[in-house]
Amino acid sequence: MCDMEIQKKKEKYMKEAIRQARKAEANKDVPIGCVIVYEDKIIARGYNRRNVDKTTLAHAEILAIKKASKYLGDWRLEDCTMYVTLEPCQMCAGAIVQARIPNVVIGCMNPKAGCAGSIINLLDMKQFNHQVQVERGVLEAECSTMMKDFFAWLRESKKSKNLDLT
Repeated sequence: MCDMEIQKKKEKYMKEAIRQARKAEANKDVPIGCVIVYEDKIIARGYNRRNVDKTTLAHAEILAIKKASKYLGDWRLEDCTMYVTLEPCQMCAGAIVQARIPNVVIGCMNPKAGCAGSIINLLDMKQFNHQVQVERGVLEAECSTMMKDFFAWLRESKKSKNLDLT
């Protein structure tokens, strides 16, 4: 497979992760989406549901890992690739390492909470028994714009609520 075909395939899967993120956004949750691919097939999808489910644990990656493990009948996801719209946090990066996922493709980075290179790279710490190959920047502009637009909307809605109270 040539480089262009490989890139098109990565973009196809990231577009599905973006579709998942839009579901979170529709629920007024931070728009983060994730898909896990095994043997060139999406076996799990997840999107951020922290506000909907009222739990810190309902991150897109965690939900997708749970579904992929159920699908494969194993906690080890050694032959899978994860596509996620935003750089994983420390909890999700830890779960990725624990699940033995070998490859993660990231849409955009998270300079305030990212643990795949922004603040720390938990995915490539030699002290752990598993390291992850990471590719950053697939459909980065689209992922980044989605995040910026969501937080602009959130700030504006909070500002409007504060104005309504006076």
